Amino acid sequence: MPARRVIEIGPADQNSQKWRVPFTEDDFHSFIVHGGVAARDVFGEGSLFSPLLFGKFFDPADAFPLWEFESDALLSGLRNASKSTVDWSATSADYLLKAELPVGARKCDVDVCNLKEMVVEISGRWRGRETDTKDWKNGRWWEYGFARRLELPEDANWKKMEAYITDDIFLEIRIPKNSSDIDLQQMQAV
Repeated sequence: MPARRVIEIGPADQNSQKWRVPFTEDDFHSFIVHGGVAARDVFGEGSLFSPLLFGKFFDPADAFPLWEFESDALLSGLRNASKSTVDWSATSADYLLKAELPVGARKCDVDVCNLKEMVVEISGRWRGRETDTKDWKNGRWWEYGFARRLELPEDANWKKMEAYITDDIFLEIRIPKNSSDIDLQQMQAV
């Protein structure tokens, strides 16, 4: 039977300096070349944390409006090449994100938190890479960890968000829709 554990959803880190150093395309290419196997795995093609996941370079520390896009359309090239295990969907009741954590991320503690209420942040710190700075997210954060920030739809009930990891490999985040929005959708369907 698969081992499934709940990830506690923490409050947002109020540090205003966090993510202020952008992960540029030049930084990304240099880091991939010199960062080792774990860096290539975590930030590589098809990973939830890859800056190239959505077809062009996008800093994973910037909030991406994931649910405004169909996963099949955005990830079709990666899926056809069997290079991505990221998926998201919306039902009448909730939003769902599923992703296989890359091997390098499995060796880290993955954190999920609410940020500014309508942004979910998934991040982790490389084990064994200590930094002199108090908060690794203030500087060249990709050298110390990984992140993906996702903008939530307006009708998402972020207060009831749930996150799980199964077998230390599969991440699942479920965000219910506000019940008044569900009721309205059901009335319109009738």
